[in-house]
Amino acid sequence: MAKTVAVAEQQTSAGMQQLKSLPDRISSFLRDVRSEMRKVVWPSRAEVQSTTGVVIVTVFIFAAYFWLVDNVIGRAVEAVLGAATK
Repeated sequence: MAKTVAVAEQQTSAGMQQLKSLPDRISSFLRDVRSEMRKVVWPSRAEVQSTTGVVIVTVFIFAAYFWLVDNVIGRAVEAVLGAATK
């Protein structure tokens, strides 16, 4: 029983230590975040605009391709079903 009480006290003590160290851990985390954010290379406005243009054009090309494939497959299925029901 004494061993159980000792273990419970250790766990409570560890929990309190963790709680007391919280402000230090938060400030350390924020310092690390700030340090990492300084290393980030942000794209210029021109780079963002050009990559956005590429993405938009690519989306329209893929949309047209999938529309075409969908129509071809749909007509083929209709032809097969039409021939099967005659």
